[in-house]
Amino acid sequence: MEKNGIYEGTVTALGTDGEGIINIEGTTAFVPFCLVGEKISFKALKVKGNIAYGKIEKVLKAAPERVNAPCPVFAKCGGCDIQHMNYAAQLAFKRDTVAAALRKIGGISFEVGETVPCVSEYRYRNKLALPVGVNADGETVCGFYAPHSHRIVDTADCLIQAEWVKKVISAVKSFAKNGRIKGYNEETRTGVLRRIVVREIGGKFIFALVATKHIDCTQLISELEKDFKDFTFLLNINASQGNAVFSDEWRLCRGLGYFEAEECGVKYRAGAQTFVQVNDDIRAKLYARALAEAEEGAVALDLYSGGGMLTAMLAKRCGTAYGVEIVEEASRCADELREANGLGGKMYNICGAVENEIEKVFALTDGKKRIIVCDPPRKGMERSVVKAVKRSGADKIILISCNPATLARDLGLLLGTLREEGGNLIKSSAPESDYKINSITPFDMFPQTKWCETLVVLEKNRV
Repeated sequence: MEKNGIYEGTVTALGTDGEGIINIEGTTAFVPFCLVGEKISFKALKVKGNIAYGKIEKVLKAAPERVNAPCPVFAKCGGCDIQHMNYAAQLAFKRDTVAAALRKIGGISFEVGETVPCVSEYRYRNKLALPVGVNADGETVCGFYAPHSHRIVDTADCLIQAEWVKKVISAVKSFAKNGRIKGYNEETRTGVLRRIVVREIGGKFIFALVATKHIDCTQLISELEKDFKDFTFLLNINASQGNAVFSDEWRLCRGLGYFEAEECGVKYRAGAQTFVQVNDDIRAKLYARALAEAEEGAVALDLYSGGGMLTAMLAKRCGTAYGVEIVEEASRCADELREANGLGGKMYNICGAVENEIEKVFALTDGKKRIIVCDPPRKGMERSVVKAVKRSGADKIILISCNPATLARDLGLLLGTLREEGGNLIKSSAPESDYKINSITPFDMFPQTKWCETLVVLEKNRV
């Protein structure tokens, strides 16, 4: 196979990113936006040894699961990967992706449950993080990044965002044009407007405009007031050259800068940087399933607890819950959350390294059933945390993961199907573990994309 050559082939499988896999002339080609069973023609964009990466030219024979993607910038914008699949196929793909990762990476064979669907295939996101920049002609644009780049694809809408996204984009573009304020150019480090971040919580909105310097936001606030009534507005001044969304410099321009909200009976204060899952429907279903696994009267230990939302839910459910978080600011927020919900004596927040606190907490449990709940970042658990969890003696372990690959690695280490040898992970032919899998369930937190959340429940083997 040669670069820039045009080839025809039949898709035999899908990769973890949803790309089609085609075998031709001893070369395996990965081509996005096609489906199993389809015959396509594609252009080979990159060829290295017996691996190639291509771009679809034409679908010669379509699969029954193929649909016309409704978004006009699908395949140009990097936000959605699988809009060309019908929804049933998307759910099956995510289940298969989780199962394949567990098998190939973790050496785990277990029947993964059906993917829990979202009530809405589109318009499900409650958060918008919209880059603002300039195009090749120097004009200010708003949109989303193209795949594997920071080139902004200009758009007036996004179908996985709520309907209000159109009004936000229109207001920002009008503000930039009328005020003659340029979008930020990452290459030349010039321009002012970098991003608009919006969070909707219970019909209330938090707007945060990110700019390289202090600017008058009165006109933008006036534009937003035409369509939004109950909102607060902040200006974040970020002149750094990195990719961090926010700096530590804030200006409050309208409202209080936060809203009071409630989730699963837990009251909390939400601001521009508060982490809340982007899909209200799936968030509720995921938390409900996790809490159903936490028995009343047990002691729950919430690892990577952040601002304490899940810890508080566990405290209300079990009666006693400990949250462990290494970031001091997040731990302080968790203390405020405890007081706001009257959970003194039930909810305990510990600021420290997760692996150092598990044994200390469980030494205080007085024979009660012990449950670990772990929702780590996308990179998964540190190796030291996995080892601490494995030797903890917890009666039940509930894992929540947004990355099937790191989930498979961590789960393999917990179950003994993987072992560490000389700094490398090797599949074990004779795994040993105190735990067994009770259930593995994917949740479709992100329809139209390759991503999903997965809930895994482990139980201690009974002798």
